[in-house]
Amino acid sequence: MGTAVTLVDDAPPDTRQTRSATPAAKKRRGRRENLAGYLFMSPWIAGFLLLTAGPMVASLYFAFTDYNLFDSPKWIGFDNFTRMFDDPRWQKSVEVTAKYVVIGTPLKLLLALGVAMLLAQSRRGQALYRAAFYAPSLIGASVSIGFVWRTLFSDGAVVDRTQSLFGSHVGGWVGDPDWILYSLVALTVWQFGAPMVIFLAGLKQVPRELYEAAAMDGAGPFRRFWNITLPMISPVLFFNVLLETIHSFQIFGSAYVVSNSQCGPADATLVYTCYLYQQGFKNAQMGFASAMAWMLLLAVALVTAVLFWSQKKWVHYEEDAR
Repeated sequence: MGTAVTLVDDAPPDTRQTRSATPAAKKRRGRRENLAGYLFMSPWIAGFLLLTAGPMVASLYFAFTDYNLFDSPKWIGFDNFTRMFDDPRWQKSVEVTAKYVVIGTPLKLLLALGVAMLLAQSRRGQALYRAAFYAPSLIGASVSIGFVWRTLFSDGAVVDRTQSLFGSHVGGWVGDPDWILYSLVALTVWQFGAPMVIFLAGLKQVPRELYEAAAMDGAGPFRRFWNITLPMISPVLFFNVLLETIHSFQIFGSAYVVSNSQCGPADATLVYTCYLYQQGFKNAQMGFASAMAWMLLLAVALVTAVLFWSQKKWVHYEEDAR
């Protein structure tokens, strides 16, 4: 031990200085690396502050004002919110949006799960089938598809003529207040590719041994699906339910285009965001539109909280099994 101490003490002076300066050098190097990281992040930070955080704070202020885009905003407190609940068209937009979410989201997820289960089986041309089923998710939200959809469901078009073959004639869905919303539901269901891919990834993680053991015990297809598939993919199912529900609340483009910028005959497709757009940009009631936007945010947050609360009862994680 004495020899070791002598070696350290007899080390050259420059070596001792280098060793003593190492922590300070590391600290300076860390500061330079952090600075470089912040510089690379600065475009995103600037975009977030100017395009997201700033407008959100401004809209929160406008929600409590009377602001028409031309005059200075005037503080009116909660008048926009009380006016909102007394507005029959606002109530209609809530009703239409809720109906769209309740009908469209489950149908989309059911179709996505069914197709994913078919594609999870090994077959020829599997990659082609996956790409074909996923493609509508890439183009379905475009304005051009909205125009095509409106043409398909108009009076005398393909869908109307097909229904006439079976003795049903409604004169085109886009012109009928009782049917136009279902054309939007059909459009969102057609875009099942994104949740399908997520379901497919979850199905690939289910051990085949579980199905083999269940089959040996005499379990049929339905029992294997209910007792093995659903519990094993429940985290993926929860993720898709959460994501698609939020997306459904935000519907705007398809409703606006399919209804020919009128939000439907007799307000049949007056979804929440469409009425918000009308109030903010057509009627120049930006204060009222801001209040509507924050009310939508609160509604989505409430639904999200309920979903997270409910997952404790039906979502099974691997950590829980341990």
